[in-house]
Amino acid sequence: MTDLNLFYYTVPPTGEAFTTLLQDKNVKIVRIVSSNNIEPTEYHQEEDEWVVLLEGEAEMEIDGKRRTLKRGDTLFLPAHTPHTVLRTARGTLWLAVHIYPAEKS
Repeated sequence: MTDLNLFYYTVPPTGEAFTTLLQDKNVKIVRIVSSNNIEPTEYHQEEDEWVVLLEGEAEMEIDGKRRTLKRGDTLFLPAHTPHTVLRTARGTLWLAVHIYPAEKS
């Protein structure tokens, strides 16, 4: 676990900076800081993801549909949902919660 202030960060010159804040068996919480120079990459994750945009603005494509996110917006991405971050404002700050399936016994 990392102790820090979510709002004290350095904006990367390109791409995004990922900081894992907490990781346990079925959950991972990540702070993401975006530059305004990102390379759009499509993701298809094995786990569910809940995201809140804390600062800035972003444009995403989620399952073929474009969506603009502003400060305070949240979204839930079920596992295997194709999604791409297309554009971000410099210093966009996200909190992402990844929820992994429970292990079968």
